[in-house]
Amino acid sequence: MLRVHAAESFGDTWGTAEREEAFYRIVNVPMPDGVYLEAGSFVSLPDGRLAVGTRRGEILLFSGISEEKPRPQVTTFAGGLDEVLGLAWRDGAFFATHATEISRISDTNGDGRADRYDTVSDAWGFGHYHEYALGSKFDAAGNLYVALGLSESYHSKALFRGWALKISPDGKTVPICSGLRSPLGVGENEHGEMFYVESQGPWNGSCSLKHLKPGGFMGHPVSFNWYAFAPEMGPVPVMPNSPSRMETERKRVPELVPYAVVFPYKKMGRSISAFEVCRAGGKFGPFDNQIFLGDYTLSMVMRATTEKVNGVWQGACYPFREGLGTGILAVHFTTDGKLITGGTNRGWPVRGMKDNLLQRIDWTGRTPFEILEIRAQPDGFTVHFTRPVDPLQAARPESYALQTYTHIYHQGYGSPEVDQTRPVVVSAEVAPDGRSVRLRVKGLMQGHVHEFHLPEFKSSDGELLLHDRAYYTLNEIPKP
Repeated sequence: MLRVHAAESFGDTWGTAEREEAFYRIVNVPMPDGVYLEAGSFVSLPDGRLAVGTRRGEILLFSGISEEKPRPQVTTFAGGLDEVLGLAWRDGAFFATHATEISRISDTNGDGRADRYDTVSDAWGFGHYHEYALGSKFDAAGNLYVALGLSESYHSKALFRGWALKISPDGKTVPICSGLRSPLGVGENEHGEMFYVESQGPWNGSCSLKHLKPGGFMGHPVSFNWYAFAPEMGPVPVMPNSPSRMETERKRVPELVPYAVVFPYKKMGRSISAFEVCRAGGKFGPFDNQIFLGDYTLSMVMRATTEKVNGVWQGACYPFREGLGTGILAVHFTTDGKLITGGTNRGWPVRGMKDNLLQRIDWTGRTPFEILEIRAQPDGFTVHFTRPVDPLQAARPESYALQTYTHIYHQGYGSPEVDQTRPVVVSAEVAPDGRSVRLRVKGLMQGHVHEFHLPEFKSSDGELLLHDRAYYTLNEIPKP
């Protein structure tokens, strides 16, 4: 497939890579001779090794990945698979999600290489290169989840393409959601609910993080043709209107699940990819229990937080680290609290043009001054920070610039930002510890992204925010 980088507009960078380096350092992990890597999934093993599932159909085992100056040893555990975009480990075996099935892969004779491949589930069709299958880690009940990409952006030609499936510990496969387009990751959010990432395209004005609500419709109706094979899902949903707005259509279509977190196009990614929750216990700085996501096209990592309001999931996204060297397909936290990133520069336009690249992001021990988290309130928001704010500046409403917008919900490819408004912060109450500010806002817009801009905003010791923008998707306004 040809790449057309010269004709592509990637948008502006955040311009923060140099400052980010002081807090989160990028370490290149060199590849031994003979190893070529296009990482599509990661899992840590009980003995500390890192397993990497690749687009080339291998499972590779890395040791020495966390050393200050890594010189890893790499062995091939398995091969012959087809784009391993999900990798889990349980009871001495890998569970690899690739294009046509989930395989349980084990080493029965102890020689360090796979010698047994068992099919766990192959309850979906396959016949086109674009029909990717993304797999989760195990949930608390021992289930795995698979998010299946469409045959093409506008077609579902094979069984359950554009659906999400749940595979129980006994191997039973149950369809749980329709309407996916081109997922690039599936897993739990910070609260243990299953989510997936969706790419900008038809019926998706921008990239987003979505809740895989059982029985839900994720927004792209071309996969309605498989409801006859999923009687537990009930009748086919009402066809959404085009063009419309998500806020309008979710009132017409009860099954329609709104985007939980919208990633404004180019400002916050173009092809967001696999994600993982930080459970580093303070080893990665102040961001425990937040979602970290890669972006393939823009070669960067972002953060997200979610909350459930009036029974609906919503939340915010935040810049984290740019300047990575390849297109990010997967991220993973090692047991010692380092963030591994990997992917490829093959197939689509990408800002980071290096190939055969694995990178590690290490916290330097310095805490950046950042917007830590935004939470919705009945009359505004509470903005939390990683360090105490300048109390005088933070108490001034004019320190906060807000704008809102939404996207056209339609069968066309992507959408500009539309229906813009300018809410006004009418008061700002700084918490006694200086780590949060309660904003009362006039002009909240349900169904809109609320873009926060805090220019020249400083900490109590005079440091500027590392990233001065954040984006909250307000599906629901909390009840008083």
